[in-house]
Amino acid sequence: MGDTKVTKEELIEKAKKPAKDAMKMHPFYRGKIEVVPKCVIRGTSDFAIWYTPGVAEPCMDIFRDPEKVFQHTNKANMVGVVTDGTRVLGLGDIGPMAGMPVMEGKALLFKYLGGVDAFPICLDTKDPDEIIKTVKIISPSFGGINLEDIENPKCFYVLERLRNEANIPVWHDDQQGTAAVTLAGLINALKVVKKKIEDVKITMVGIGAANVCITKMIIKAGADPKKFIVVDSKGILNRKRDDIKPTHKEKLEFCNITNAENRDGGIEEAIKGQDVVIALSKPGPDTIKKEWISQMADDAIVFVCANPIPEIWPWEAKEAGARVVATGRSDFPNQVNNSVGFPAIFRGTLDVMARTITDEMCIAAAYELAKCAEDKGLHEDYLLPTMNEWEVFPREAVAVAKKAMEQGVARLKFTEKELFQMAETKIKRARDEVSILMDKGIIEPYTEH
Repeated sequence: MGDTKVTKEELIEKAKKPAKDAMKMHPFYRGKIEVVPKCVIRGTSDFAIWYTPGVAEPCMDIFRDPEKVFQHTNKANMVGVVTDGTRVLGLGDIGPMAGMPVMEGKALLFKYLGGVDAFPICLDTKDPDEIIKTVKIISPSFGGINLEDIENPKCFYVLERLRNEANIPVWHDDQQGTAAVTLAGLINALKVVKKKIEDVKITMVGIGAANVCITKMIIKAGADPKKFIVVDSKGILNRKRDDIKPTHKEKLEFCNITNAENRDGGIEEAIKGQDVVIALSKPGPDTIKKEWISQMADDAIVFVCANPIPEIWPWEAKEAGARVVATGRSDFPNQVNNSVGFPAIFRGTLDVMARTITDEMCIAAAYELAKCAEDKGLHEDYLLPTMNEWEVFPREAVAVAKKAMEQGVARLKFTEKELFQMAETKIKRARDEVSILMDKGIIEPYTEH
């Protein structure tokens, strides 16, 4: 935390401040996004071009060749952020309207960090087949769909169906986005402690959508599944567990391929002697206890990423002996958060008009994200770039686009230089728009009342 002595009370108060500010600023602005034109309006006579009668010609051009929709409309840069509100942050099933501030926030990050136009779509249904049907029905308007905050195991079913059936890229950020950024953080944490991914013993605390995908992606990146221990709310997954429903096929799979020791117990037993803990479970701060961290291996890596409060305060994990600690929060070092992943991953996907977002595209993003931080100089409190390092996003987008072209899922092909210029231009434009609107007072400055 630096050389300045800060009390635990001050740290806790600092951690509470974003929530307090949010309750003031959300009602002040009445939301975070709006629709603005991107075309010239030299006068109302231009509406004859943008609307009737001129618009009929682009319409007929698309009718004759549906692919022309990408030339005549914003479809290629438009993403729908879709939720049913059943698993919002760490708050649980709070419904689609209560999830709206998160979806607006997602759209804001899409635009500012990735130059991607995104729109929140909060569905008043919990039926997975209705969600699938709705996404397919609205897909003509969008270049991609970002599923968000849908409960487990429904989210796996919805994603699998839509990846196979939709004609645009569909992904679930809580799964693939979180996994990509977590993998990037782990790659660099292992470099800091000088351990290899194939050698380390990893414990996953929580087995929601995020940790399922994180586990699979880390294994695909070279980790040994036999050295994993996975814990759900009832204890460690092992081959003796007979209480898991057939619908939880991911859990059943992990019972068979992880935990070679067939270890029993809860979080404490799962952590003991492990090199790495990755937790996305019940918000803390006492979900994971200091004394449990102290029983980990030397040079332990602890990722505690529950929102809004991590499973253990990062300074307590450090006091317990952890060498590297990360959370999901921006007000502590080493934020492991989707925000440095999904805007760039979609940017790269949309730029080459990829038909899907593969796991390999996500892994390519993870390695480029890790490399961006390494280029600046890794240390215990700097594993990943922050949102402030906007030059990271074009680099990550290029890595994703290149992998899409390599895998044959891209409709368009460009050189690496062309891809970088495209991504950089679009992202810079989005950031400049906000700056101009603030400078002109069109976005009203916030003042305390």
